[in-house]
Amino acid sequence: MSYGGMRRGERPRVAPTGPFDGRGAQPPGESTPPPRVSAGHRRSGQPVSGPRLPAWPLVAVVLAVQAALSLWQVRADSAFEDEAAYLWAGHLEWSHWLHGTPIPHFPAYFSGAPVIYPPLAAAADSLGGLTAARVLSLICMLGVTLLLWATASRLAGRRAAFFASALFAVAAPTVHLGSFATYDALALLLTCLAAWLVVRAAVRPEAPAADDATGWMAAAGACLALANATAYTSVLLDPVVIGLALVTAFPRPGGRVAAIRVATITVVTGVLLTAGVLAGGGFYLTGISSTTLSRVAGTDSPLTVAAQSWSWTGLIAVAAVCGLLLSLLSAETPARRWLLGLLTVAVLIIPAEQARLHTTDSLAKHVDAGIWFAAIAAGYAADKLITAAASRHQPVTASAVVVALAFPLTLGAGQARALATAWPNSTSLIAILGQRMSQDPGRLLVEDPSIAEYYLPQGQDWERWSSTRNITLPDGASTGGPSSSAGVTGPGNAGTFAEYITRGYFSLVALNFADTTALDHQLTADLRRNHRYHLVEVIPYGTGTYVLWQYGPRA
Repeated sequence: MSYGGMRRGERPRVAPTGPFDGRGAQPPGESTPPPRVSAGHRRSGQPVSGPRLPAWPLVAVVLAVQAALSLWQVRADSAFEDEAAYLWAGHLEWSHWLHGTPIPHFPAYFSGAPVIYPPLAAAADSLGGLTAARVLSLICMLGVTLLLWATASRLAGRRAAFFASALFAVAAPTVHLGSFATYDALALLLTCLAAWLVVRAAVRPEAPAADDATGWMAAAGACLALANATAYTSVLLDPVVIGLALVTAFPRPGGRVAAIRVATITVVTGVLLTAGVLAGGGFYLTGISSTTLSRVAGTDSPLTVAAQSWSWTGLIAVAAVCGLLLSLLSAETPARRWLLGLLTVAVLIIPAEQARLHTTDSLAKHVDAGIWFAAIAAGYAADKLITAAASRHQPVTASAVVVALAFPLTLGAGQARALATAWPNSTSLIAILGQRMSQDPGRLLVEDPSIAEYYLPQGQDWERWSSTRNITLPDGASTGGPSSSAGVTGPGNAGTFAEYITRGYFSLVALNFADTTALDHQLTADLRRNHRYHLVEVIPYGTGTYVLWQYGPRA
């Protein structure tokens, strides 16, 4: 309720302030005019500055466009290797939980806890196949956009929230994650939920000015811990969420409360993650180390990483920088400027980390978290542009900015389509492999087995499968340690593979000379030396081929 709506005799209450408030609270009892809230919030949380925009119709339009773009990609191609690996692992996890079936040591090489996303996606896959698993990601991404709307509305007003949500919804990484059955969408949803909880705690008119919001911060810390467990790389955005807890406490209630909020969310996150790792045991430590902390550097130059990142984030990054510059040139509070700076810098975190690792692997997925934060600053810039352009012609200016969204929409749709079809269609390969495997119950060596393991019923018998990274032994152990056939380790030992080929350990060998090219050529020479192996098929696959060798008498 605004001051103008107070009942007679009621004393005015001073709402907590933060970077979204243009001035600090006045001392109690001092006669003051109704406070100006620059971010556009009433005491009830509704916008007061700028035009009164209807919320749900705008949200519905944004979500409908986002859903349409992602659904267009859902059936664009067969499963990607990562999708296949997580869905296959999820089905095995369910089998282990329900029937006690032994399973591989997934925690040793997965870059996220295998007991969180894979079983959820496998449940969706059981209901509607790969399409349902991808739609699960779409539901998560729609939730991410809703959280962006809710967060930006509190920080910058409804109009800024509309442009922030619209820019984010049509960005290629957003559209792609909404049609991609990996843990990224769920991890992003949890990270954004943590950010919203932090901002929501800072905009509570009913709370006392010195409220440290312990419950809200603890909930945000729990969400961050769950996001980090879902996808280990999401920990890179934790400082941004914690930074939000800091800057939204200024100018009021100030330093002491800000310190308590930051400490609460940090301690809760750290304690829950530590407890999870200790409960998981050594395999989790191995997986966290090999996939995140001590990840082997790739061969892509930092310039290549920067160029690819720019193609997906450049538009929103530039708009976010414009928002930051506008705040520096206007009469905004220092807290507001720090807030916009934090949101803008967030878009650089993932590209910087992957440039350090010299890899573009999964870059298109990971940068979306930074886009989410930067989109708030971009929405602020659009709102300020409309306000400053011409107050007499504001409807015309707003319409022009809305029309300008056609460019990011077209750009995002085209880039997302390219991302959704960036890998070979495996339909023909699976059909031929399935026919061969159904006739031979022996052991299998497949260079990248995750797709075949997911699509073929033989995939449930995981002890039969080896890859060019590790050989799975009869007892389920691996020659390369705990990592299984889809591990993150490099090519396996050529001498070890030669020994097993000489013994005729594999009934069927499928090589495509892509991920472990040098080893594949050595394996081919070993197969030719063993006259019991015969080349039986060459299957076109993408721009290359899969070469199949079979053990036994020549047909």
